[in-house]
Amino acid sequence: MQGQVPGLNVTTGSGAPGSQSLQGRVAGVAITPNAGVQYDTLSDGRTFNRALPNGVAIRGVASIQSNFPEPLYVIDGKPVSARVARKLDAVNIESIEVLKDAGATAVYGSKAVYGVVVIKTKKLTRKQQRELKKALKEDEKAGYIDNATGKFVPMEKIKIDHEEYEAFEENKFENPATTPLSTFSIDVDNASYTNIRRFLNNAEVVPKDAVRVEEMINFFKYNYPQPLGADPFSINTEYSNAPWNPNHKLLKIGLQGKEIQSAELPASNFVFLIDVSGSMSDVNKLPLLKQSMKLLVNQMRKQDRIAIVVYAGAAGLVLPGTSGDQKAKIIAALDNLNAGGSTAGGAGIELAYKTALENFVKKGNNRVILATDGDFNVGASSNTDMQTLIEEKRKSGVFLTCLGYGMGNYKDSKLETLADKGNGNYAYVDNMQEADRYLNKEFKGSMYAIAKDVKIQIEFNPKYVQSYRLIGYENRKLRDEDFANDAIDAGELGSGHTVTALYEIIPTGVKSDYFNAAPELKYSTPQTATGNYNDELATIKFRSKKPDEDVSKEIVKVIPNISLPIQNTSVDFKFSAAVAWFGLKLRDSKLVPDKSIEAIKNLAKQGLQNDPEGYRAEFIRLVNMVE
Repeated sequence: MQGQVPGLNVTTGSGAPGSQSLQGRVAGVAITPNAGVQYDTLSDGRTFNRALPNGVAIRGVASIQSNFPEPLYVIDGKPVSARVARKLDAVNIESIEVLKDAGATAVYGSKAVYGVVVIKTKKLTRKQQRELKKALKEDEKAGYIDNATGKFVPMEKIKIDHEEYEAFEENKFENPATTPLSTFSIDVDNASYTNIRRFLNNAEVVPKDAVRVEEMINFFKYNYPQPLGADPFSINTEYSNAPWNPNHKLLKIGLQGKEIQSAELPASNFVFLIDVSGSMSDVNKLPLLKQSMKLLVNQMRKQDRIAIVVYAGAAGLVLPGTSGDQKAKIIAALDNLNAGGSTAGGAGIELAYKTALENFVKKGNNRVILATDGDFNVGASSNTDMQTLIEEKRKSGVFLTCLGYGMGNYKDSKLETLADKGNGNYAYVDNMQEADRYLNKEFKGSMYAIAKDVKIQIEFNPKYVQSYRLIGYENRKLRDEDFANDAIDAGELGSGHTVTALYEIIPTGVKSDYFNAAPELKYSTPQTATGNYNDELATIKFRSKKPDEDVSKEIVKVIPNISLPIQNTSVDFKFSAAVAWFGLKLRDSKLVPDKSIEAIKNLAKQGLQNDPEGYRAEFIRLVNMVE
């Protein structure tokens, strides 16, 4: 059991208070998975015992001593009342985990202020599943007992009516005879995946437009080799069957950014741009934000500088550029921040970039780090206003990182626009574990760019490709002529970052309901290549610039027409395909005939190797939450 919160006693085995099989502490709860006797402990240390049936007894001290409220109970991802939790038979419980403080409220919201007891069941028989479903149905409005009135109060669902997501249509199949090139910008953002995780952990339906498949894929790291020589990234491809349609093929393209050694990192000039408006008052907003920013502060060196700009009704500088070795001073400035007022996001951006330019480090790492729920409502605030503003600011040579926080009024569309148009990246921080991943463990990849304006253009050989489609990247597509135009913005690649893209292909000669034949033309006919390209599936080109340069360089790679059986592909191929498959299911894609959760889960399990942090295993847990 993980987590320790004062007040929880968990007793197993014979039921004696000394048993240590399960241990943990959460305010106001006694858990006893056994038959026989339960020993309940009051806040003053006194204990008493009572006979129990065979089962798990999870009893809030609130039922014994009224000034202790109940924690939240979650069974297999679904919030339930303590009454339902008590009905579980102990032998059917695989694990019990306790979350507390910010770790609980960041994931489950304010209803978890008194802690969360997360219960995972073993594989249940059909009868046991029916019994659990019946109990859940009876408990449709899970809640808690109000200590003042003694009445049952139903849990409020998180309202997402005021959350904003950019609507888009899924990429369709293209015919190489009429659309020979596919051009797009890379995307290292992964906010969509953590936001989806938040919805699933709260037992909420995931909004279709919150699902950006490329960001789900790129949340995970893949085992690609480091680039050789002066190349900023290595290029890796794999070709096999599409798991959701065995008549189709799947091409994986993976980039591995060069890893900068810590001793070689350039001096950093960071400006924290922090939203302290009234909408940021929730526990999983400003309080979580301040704790997560401290992870970043702790990695600063003497040669690095941090300034803090805040905005609410107006913008202000609360900490001028300060050396990274003055950590106590920087952290004290963070601790003094409080939420209140309206949200002048445009004014905050103006001041942050002005501050960044005043402290600009030539050949250094200059970056504004915006932390907000995106709910701008004073001055320039529309998505178009934000795009115009940030496109002007990106010319300054200052990069941008957007960190999203909170739920209910979250404005994903604004933060995505800012990151996409402002030489930036974008992450959604749903808990301290995610903050630790993005701002600590993957600090160099998140904060240090090794290449900017990275573009990909691929030409498929019509001899082998009847039709193709890019999976995801809908809002990162470029016009073909934009590929060689250095004035057109594209995504950045961080130190050690991996980027993965998937193409679904209908091979020549395969009958498919998704193939669109080229229209017959009266005045012109499509030309075919006259050379001998019998062994080539496609040619792929990459363009990128160094972070402090304005002229791009091109790399070209030929992809051979060699398809492996899916069982012979790498674990990364299998896992990335499973993640894409799950994303397409969440979007209810009309281009995927098989949306079986079991099939998705089985494929993901084949990609579980090389999972030191457990993120892939967590993905399988999330898949299990969806019917």
